[in-house]
Amino acid sequence: MKTKKDKMDTKSWKDIKDTVYGKKGTERRDGLERDFESFKIGLLLRNAREEKNLTQEQLGELVDKKRTYISRVENNGSNLTLKTLYEIVEKGLGGKVTISIDV
Repeated sequence: MKTKKDKMDTKSWKDIKDTVYGKKGTERRDGLERDFESFKIGLLLRNAREEKNLTQEQLGELVDKKRTYISRVENNGSNLTLKTLYEIVEKGLGGKVTISIDV
């Protein structure tokens, strides 16, 4: 059973990020957030490909990219141009890209 002290020692993920990477708006923290968003894009693409029962090789053929490129995108969505993102999603997966910008 957790004691009151145990509950006080528990930190949220936000608290940990604030402590380790700095508050939102700092260069290091913003870098972490960008890297996480890139990682998320890769996971979304992988999940969509798997839902379509496509291999990386098959998806690559649909969008004229090598399997190794598809693998890199899925494992880390960084260095992915918007043009290529649209090609993979629309041409390769038959989906639609939706992007939002928060200011």
